[in-house]
Amino acid sequence: MAITEKVVLEAKSIRKAYGSRQNVNEVLKGIDVTVREGEFVGIMGPSGAGKTTLLNVLATIDRPTSGSIRIAGEEVSTMNDRQLSTFRRNELGFIFQDYNLLDTLTAKENILLPVSLSNIPKKEAESKYQQVASALGISAIGSQYPNQLSGGQKQRTAAARALITSPSMIFADEPTGALDSKSASSLLETLERVNEDSGVTIMMVTHDPLASSYCSRVVFLRDGEMYSELYRGEETRQQFFQEILKVQAMLGGETVDTL
Repeated sequence: MAITEKVVLEAKSIRKAYGSRQNVNEVLKGIDVTVREGEFVGIMGPSGAGKTTLLNVLATIDRPTSGSIRIAGEEVSTMNDRQLSTFRRNELGFIFQDYNLLDTLTAKENILLPVSLSNIPKKEAESKYQQVASALGISAIGSQYPNQLSGGQKQRTAAARALITSPSMIFADEPTGALDSKSASSLLETLERVNEDSGVTIMMVTHDPLASSYCSRVVFLRDGEMYSELYRGEETRQQFFQEILKVQAMLGGETVDTL
């Protein structure tokens, strides 16, 4: 599925500050972001640029100090905690660096947890599980517990849990940060395939230009503000990787020499 004109997320004048009046730290300084259906958007920038803060605010994990956020046509910045909890469960998926799996549940039970909270019929829930487990290549590990899984298997399980509710958008915070290079590439290829084949909209924070090269667009932050953005377009991943490296070098970030 290609990128459409339908807007999934629209954020305007997003500001986030911490501290008291005498010692205010403004982390986000009036950021505007629009994400369309089917996009795979990477967020990059030096340490302290505000990447994770922006993701947390857009994902409704944290509230902005000011600004407007609309996701799937809903104004989420004015929702109360109960409304936000319901909205997250129904519309958003999350993939974190530390997996956030429950050790007392099997991989299958972890994946099914979001739909079990939504009172979906058992047969429908099983069908959804089979679909996402097959798509991510983890059908064979459903009965295993997290301590029996490799890092790559844990992250695929976490990705399946994010996908099972067919969310409007998935937010991923450094999803490859705890993985070896082979597992990281496998996960990114899976996310890229799910994005392209199913039109799942993804926003991913990463410091890694290799990870960003899988995206259709990369947004760069510096000091809490938008610095620039790159669109992959018809470029190969190798070509896009090189473009990302150039911007990262200008920002003073770490670089990698090869793809």
